[in-house]
Amino acid sequence: MSKYRMYVDEVGNSDMGSAENPNHRFLSLTGVILSLDYVKNQLHPEFEEIKSKFFEQHPDDPIIFHRKEIINGKYPFESLRDQSTREQFNKELLRIILETDFTIITVVLDKFEYRERYKEWEYDPYHYCMSVLLERYVLYLDKNQLFGDVYAEARGGKENMRLKEAFRMIFDYGTQYVAPDKMANRLTSREIKIKPKSNNITGLQLADLLAHPSRREILLENGEIEDTRKNIFAEKLVGILKNKYDQHNGEIYGFGKNLLPKKKGPTRGPIPDG
Repeated sequence: MSKYRMYVDEVGNSDMGSAENPNHRFLSLTGVILSLDYVKNQLHPEFEEIKSKFFEQHPDDPIIFHRKEIINGKYPFESLRDQSTREQFNKELLRIILETDFTIITVVLDKFEYRERYKEWEYDPYHYCMSVLLERYVLYLDKNQLFGDVYAEARGGKENMRLKEAFRMIFDYGTQYVAPDKMANRLTSREIKIKPKSNNITGLQLADLLAHPSRREILLENGEIEDTRKNIFAEKLVGILKNKYDQHNGEIYGFGKNLLPKKKGPTRGPIPDG
């Protein structure tokens, strides 16, 4: 049986001092779950093929998919400034994502609401999101009788060390909904693997492409932001993701989609509420 891996990407920051700023109020972590065999045999070759087709690439200096640079046509994606090239690239990238066998889980944290509700609870927002994301991942693995580990994008020396310590603590002590023995039974490592996207980690690049659209969809559904910008590519991507979220008995909120702290409205499921 193939081992699985959850690749994690973040949008926003964990700085609580920016919680009142509308542009920095929300932090999200997105986990993309993939079979390692599938990544090796299917997704990685397809990513490398589309990179070679549309951009100048050399094995010593591989192209790394970054959502922002792709959108803005910045180096090394200058060819996307041509509208016809961009349309063809978007079409092929959407096809790959549609056909890729993955499951997505996104956790969005309202830092302002979190700070107001839990003033006495000093828990790093990033680590809180990671604990919920990891909890959902283990529940997914257990439900499907699978085993896996976790890859996260490098965030810097001190941040990486703190994340590793937080991961070990979750592994050792479990969470409100996942006991330590279930963590140990389903996760193949007590250590979280931290790598920069510059290492050409295919799963981290896919997570980078999906994290912002997933976060934005959750905020729109819950009335936290207004839809002021229309983006056809993003809308098509969101349409694909609807069938990729983890769910239980048809319920996505509380599983594939999570908005914290728990609020009224579409947010349901086993979300810790203090």
